[in-house]
Amino acid sequence: MLTTPEKVKHPYIVIQQGYCGGSPIIAGTKFPVRSVVNYVLKQGMTPEELLKEFPHLTLAQVYDALSFYYDHKTEIEHELRENTEDTLRPQAPK
Repeated sequence: MLTTPEKVKHPYIVIQQGYCGGSPIIAGTKFPVRSVVNYVLKQGMTPEELLKEFPHLTLAQVYDALSFYYDHKTEIEHELRENTEDTLRPQAPK
């Protein structure tokens, strides 16, 4: 018998319209979930290495951001594509 999965709570992640573009961020910071994903999953940094670079974060926050990513993978992947340097940098006239 299939059951409907419960909605998972992510206590360290917030989304506020009009703040940081409405992107999911780590609560109490302006650090986007997409940045955690980029550093850890795309660049191969360990969560512990990320904390050395950004000591204002906690390990629980980083792991909650990764959990949030897996629960909202499509949306976060879209944000990653939309926030690449090529997308954000104005194109020089040819």
